[in-house]
Amino acid sequence: MTQVDNGTIHYRDEIFRKLIHLCSLSIPIVYYFIPRNTTLVILGIMAAIALFFDLGRYLSPTIGKIFYKFFGFLLRQHEVDHKKRNLNGATYVLLSAFICVLIFPKVIVVTAFAVLIISDTMAALIGRRYGKHKFLFKSLEGTLAFFLSGIVVVLLSPKIEYHFTEYMIGIIAAAFGALIENVSFGLADDNLVIPISIGIAMWLLYLLFLPELNLVLQNVPR
Repeated sequence: MTQVDNGTIHYRDEIFRKLIHLCSLSIPIVYYFIPRNTTLVILGIMAAIALFFDLGRYLSPTIGKIFYKFFGFLLRQHEVDHKKRNLNGATYVLLSAFICVLIFPKVIVVTAFAVLIISDTMAALIGRRYGKHKFLFKSLEGTLAFFLSGIVVVLLSPKIEYHFTEYMIGIIAAAFGALIENVSFGLADDNLVIPISIGIAMWLLYLLFLPELNLVLQNVPR
């Protein structure tokens, strides 16, 4: 098989993984409509189950056999390293969702997590396919794809008062998220650091530019 064929196959695998990754968009969408405490219970249970099987596959041959039979085709090379015992991306998604809901106001969680799902997908697909120019640790094309798709998410995501400043806060946070996605390569899982980083940036910007809005007491939909 030629090198081009190998690259094509790997890219198809990446597309399939990202299509499944997009299913995680259901998390911010559902959270938009249900209470915080209910969401924490649901995510807590799901994250606990994911951790049980994800860690259990390293410790129990039986659990490992079941896990790899159903999910092995989705895992990347670093996610099957039994020496490092890394968690897989889906487990990190559930853990980061739980942490974000626990820490941040709802309006921030919805935006930050939607940016993770949409923009991380676009960065991976565009960067792998069309990335030609290196920017920091990854490609300029992939980072731009993250930022531009992040802008679209910010424009469509819910706001508190729909001030122009709120949109600018989201866009600045999306730019910060694009940089974090780029430089976090090999250091931490994107699914964990991106939404938390964007959430922190948005909250600080709200406190700086719109301190009169009490985000903790705000609840969407309104």
